[in-house]
Amino acid sequence: MELKVINTQGQAVEGLQASESLFGRDYNEALVHQVVTAYLANARSGNRSQLTRAEVHHATKKPWRQKGTGRARSGMTSSPVWRGGGRAFPNKPDENFSHKVNRKMFRAGMAAILSQLLRDERLIVVDSLTVETPKTKEFAALVKSMGLEQGLFITKELDENLYLSSRNLPNVLVIEAQQVDPYSLLRFKKIVMTREAVQQLEEQWA
Repeated sequence: MELKVINTQGQAVEGLQASESLFGRDYNEALVHQVVTAYLANARSGNRSQLTRAEVHHATKKPWRQKGTGRARSGMTSSPVWRGGGRAFPNKPDENFSHKVNRKMFRAGMAAILSQLLRDERLIVVDSLTVETPKTKEFAALVKSMGLEQGLFITKELDENLYLSSRNLPNVLVIEAQQVDPYSLLRFKKIVMTREAVQQLEEQWA
């Protein structure tokens, strides 16, 4: 299949032949949901920690005598049913949040996302994406010339000028093709991809 390609001024140039398996796949909502959920789960740091009843600071004295008070019997204030007591099943830093997704499933999910982006006209392929100097104003003008206010920009290799000129712009992210993830593709309204980046993604997932 042929993808439409434009230059940084928004003018159409020679098209690009792309893989049908990567940009012409049917959308599978269940698969895409599984791939995105696994990506977000695997990104969790797992640094939350709660105290058990043995770890909270408390007195070991029995709050009241066993019988005769009419209240429920109680041994320590560290009980999980008490306010300020320990947790019965506490969260710990060694908790594992990772989800396993087979390589074939991940490739199919990414192909489904890219194909749907192309059908929804959210995917834009540009001939090249470069800036002469590391100035935010220059890159902002380039983005505006393409009729965009925000988006995900994907290049084969991220040079220093492009990185420095784009990092201060809100709602703009510039990454390399090998760093593309399913969450970023769905989060941004417009995806701008260079001709070389498309060929790189075909080598990775097609």
